[in-house]
Amino acid sequence: MSRKKDRVIMNDDIRALEVRCVVDGGEALGIVSTDEAMQKANELGLDLVLISPDAKPPVAKVMDYGKFKYQEEKKRKEAKKRQVKIEVKEIKLSVKIADNDIGYKVKHSREFLEAGKHVKFRVFLRGREMAHPEAAREVLKRVWPMVEDLGVMDKPPRLEGRYYNMLVIPNKKDDKKS
Repeated sequence: MSRKKDRVIMNDDIRALEVRCVVDGGEALGIVSTDEAMQKANELGLDLVLISPDAKPPVAKVMDYGKFKYQEEKKRKEAKKRQVKIEVKEIKLSVKIADNDIGYKVKHSREFLEAGKHVKFRVFLRGREMAHPEAAREVLKRVWPMVEDLGVMDKPPRLEGRYYNMLVIPNKKDDKKS
C-alpha cells in the first residue's frame, strides 16, 4: 500500500492527455497537452513530474527530480538528527524495602536524573500486599524528598495494575543556573 503512494509518475509514465503545467521557477504554463509539457521539460533539460494525479486536470511540474529527491532526503535526515530520544530508567522497589536499600536505589536514580534521563519508580505489590496499596504509596513518598532537588514529579504516585508508579523528570538546564 505504501509503495503505491511513494511511487512517482514522471515523464513518459504520465497517461493523462492534458495537464496543468507549472515550471520549477514558479512560472505557470496553464493547461497544456502532455506532449507539449514533455517538450518544454526536454528543452529545459528537466523532468516532468506528476504532482497531483487526482486533480482535474492533473497537475504536473517541470523540475529536476534528482535534485528534488536529494533535498527531501536531506531534510528528512536533518529532522531525524534534531529529534530527541527520551530515555526512561526504571527503579524497582518493594513494599518491605529497607532504608539502606532505598538509599542505594535513590543514589542510582540521582545519577540518571543528573544525566538528563527520566526515572520511573515502581513498587510491585505481591499477593496480599494488594489489599493495602497505600503501603506502596508510602514507599514512594519516602523516596520523593530524596530526589526532588534534581527532578520534577511528572506523574504523581498512582496504582496501575500490580504496580504503584511515579515518574520523575530531570529539571531543565536553565533552572539550575538561576
